[in-house]
Amino acid sequence: EVQLVESGGGSVQPGGSLTLSCQASGFHFESYNLSWFLGKGARWVASITSANGELYADSVKGRFAVSRDNAKNIIYLQMNNLKPEDTGRYFCSVADSYGQGTQVTVSA
Repeated sequence: EVQLVESGGGSVQPGGSLTLSCQASGFHFESYNLSWFLGKGARWVASITSANGELYADSVKGRFAVSRDNAKNIIYLQMNNLKPEDTGRYFCSVADSYGQGTQVTVSA
């Protein structure tokens, strides 16, 4: 059974940083592309491929960085220079599965 557990959300001021984590289990992690969404399946943010290729939505390019640790079955989303429009619940995803999400709030 696929399980994805996000963590690392919080409240920050504009310009601040957060690092989200997603602990995965129940599938052969290193063989899969994984993604981050803002809102469950709503707005795609970033993906990391099984070959460590990184893909980003235009709205986060240059501010966010996605990475993975295949030894720990974790993906990360480093979020820098956060803006109020980045506010929302972030979900990691593999295939059609999502975790429970972690809330990010950016406000002055």
